[in-house]
Amino acid sequence: MVSAATAQEPPTADSAVGQDIEVIEVTGERRSVTGLSPKNNPVDGVFGGDKVLADIPRSVTPISSQLLEAAAINDLHDISKVAPNTYSAAGFGAPSLPTIRGQLGEIFQLGMRRQGGNNGLGIPLSFNSVAQVDVVRGVAPVILGSTQRTGGFVNLQPKQAQLQETDNIVQLSAGRWQQYRAQVDMNQVLDNGKQALRASVEVVREDSFYDYAGYDSDNIYLAWRWLPDASSELNLHAEFYDVDWTDNAGLNRPTQDLIDHGWYVQGQGVQPNGSTVPGAFAVVSPTGQVKIPRSQVYTDPLDINNAQTYLLFGDYQRDLGDGWEFTQTAYFQHLEREEIAQNSFVEIIDGATTFETRSTWQREWAPGQVSWFGGNLRYNDVLGFSQFTTEADLPVDLTGPLSNRRIPLTAAQKARLVELRPDVWVSPGTQYDIDGDGAGDFNLSDTTDSTSYQLGVFVQHEQPLSVDWLLQVGLRADWYDVTARDPIAPAGVTPAEDSHSEWLYGAQASLSYSLNPDSTFYLSTNYTESTSNSMAGGTVLGADQQINPLNFATENEAVELGYKYAPANSPWYLDAAVFEQTRSLRNRDGSNSGIKNRGFESQLFYTQDALWLSLGYTYLDARYDESASFQDSRQVYDAFDNSRPDIVQGTGVGAPNFAFFPASSARAQGQPDHTAAMALGYQLSEAWEVGGQLSYSGDYKLDYLNKVRIREQHTLNLFAQFLLNNDRTRIRLDVFNVTDQDNWSPVFEGGYFGSTLVFPELPRHFEVTLTQRF
Repeated sequence: MVSAATAQEPPTADSAVGQDIEVIEVTGERRSVTGLSPKNNPVDGVFGGDKVLADIPRSVTPISSQLLEAAAINDLHDISKVAPNTYSAAGFGAPSLPTIRGQLGEIFQLGMRRQGGNNGLGIPLSFNSVAQVDVVRGVAPVILGSTQRTGGFVNLQPKQAQLQETDNIVQLSAGRWQQYRAQVDMNQVLDNGKQALRASVEVVREDSFYDYAGYDSDNIYLAWRWLPDASSELNLHAEFYDVDWTDNAGLNRPTQDLIDHGWYVQGQGVQPNGSTVPGAFAVVSPTGQVKIPRSQVYTDPLDINNAQTYLLFGDYQRDLGDGWEFTQTAYFQHLEREEIAQNSFVEIIDGATTFETRSTWQREWAPGQVSWFGGNLRYNDVLGFSQFTTEADLPVDLTGPLSNRRIPLTAAQKARLVELRPDVWVSPGTQYDIDGDGAGDFNLSDTTDSTSYQLGVFVQHEQPLSVDWLLQVGLRADWYDVTARDPIAPAGVTPAEDSHSEWLYGAQASLSYSLNPDSTFYLSTNYTESTSNSMAGGTVLGADQQINPLNFATENEAVELGYKYAPANSPWYLDAAVFEQTRSLRNRDGSNSGIKNRGFESQLFYTQDALWLSLGYTYLDARYDESASFQDSRQVYDAFDNSRPDIVQGTGVGAPNFAFFPASSARAQGQPDHTAAMALGYQLSEAWEVGGQLSYSGDYKLDYLNKVRIREQHTLNLFAQFLLNNDRTRIRLDVFNVTDQDNWSPVFEGGYFGSTLVFPELPRHFEVTLTQRF
């Protein structure tokens, strides 16, 4: 999304450190680049109060609004340009969650967890309301509470209304394939130094390089800020987001020849019953091999995919005196979503409502000796319907007619589903034995009508042990009470319902040592018990008509040893960390597999005069923790027979065949071992700035059996920016993938589609952006 870097008033005596995070200072005749360095951008509330990067004993990258714009970070994929260990799969063409340390992460906004999709297949994220993105690697701290995804998270710090006169901004952009965006960001001071209102509107209309794809969205954001007295502050925010986008499955049949040379095996699959409709255990007799256009992806012009959500959130802060501070934060979100695809996939959220509020007290007992404690209440109610049991991707010949891609359900398939509305079939919310033969008669997906309450309490304390040593500890307990119902039970049965309650616990500890005022070593450990949820954070009934207690018994542990170099009067910042972390991977059938990650991550920033530079490197060793793995098919070659070994040597097993791999410590598929990124900008003169970004990923296996590999690849992006009218007008040209690399990425995290689908990344393209300040 387009994200404007708004000029704002400098911090005043009545504004807490870090509240005005969108600062662009104008010094003499050359813009300051200090706001681009993460060490100058405080992380607000996530670890207790406002903390600068050097004081956080964790691996973190704060991305300011200025850096978002400078590095052309427009969506969650782009954060990998400046944040280590955030390499991500394509997310079916529209990322809805971040990927951190090889796992889908969570999204927090103002420290409150937003709704996520079903295994991350949620809705894309607009940056229209965002002032800063804090990327945190590892388990969420105790203040934030238990989550589903534990590889890491991003916290979105929202734009604030500014209490003194500031610029209003209009930003327009146009790019290749008729991609247009517009944003208007305006601030109105209602009472100078006391009260202000801000409004930001973003409209996106995009065609696509990919066939039958597009992206249209409208986002309206409002922020109100009020300082009623010298000791308190109230911030309220409202956002409405309406988006239509394409579920883009990339290219199917990812043979090594496709990855290396672009050759695609032709021929429509035939089911064991002789049908050419895509279905389980279909076999393709190859009819030819062609160079397939990378735009000819698995999409359909008749697919429906849209969502609407609105959010209300805010916080109240008060200095109580005598070292006490109080903060009350509240968050409300309502989401509706509908996807009906011609390949028989259905996910409909008829309503997902979340409300959360947190009370936090902070007490400074002595300099450096601080405690935080409080509690929160979270309510989540989800009514959703899904159907993914009849999809079949490998049998489809994408070079044939569109009818090849469509899966009309047979009478036998419909008999194992329930009709939600005319010709829309979904799974019931649990299993039933209608004919009394002792076997279930229905296909199950993630249909649910569930309500959950989460009541949490936490305490965190920082204790200096000496001038050089600092101890931080935290504890958390969350009580969950969940009820799940079948919202669309088959005729003639009593709809199933079940409830479950359980305590989940978390703990953290860290020890920091200041070698000198510029250098700090730290050791941190985190433990949390997390949940396993379905669409929009809902809870499903199992085939036994009960909530699986294992959904509340996922243990996650992380140990991190790090070093931070942050000299106060220097343009340099450097940190590095080694870590070991165990987590869970939610499988397509609702089960969980354990993953153990080990790795190293580092980042360096330099900002001085006219130059800013970011460097990052990651090594990740992600393995199954003596756990099972699942894939849509055992290997891509199962889809083909061996009638044309000159084209492809197939096994003839048929696909999809819903492969199960027994417990092992095999390396997880779909994740490179090595990634690196560099971004920089240099102001040549008062009028011109140039720069670019280079990213690299190492060779890695796409599927569990290592039959197909994605080779080493890189992407080079360049930009040039023309500044005039004392930097009130900017014209910027971005050229992405300058060397026109044929790069690939997994379609989705977790590896389930590794033997079935692969995503062709965009070829060389450009975008022109005009930013005008008034």
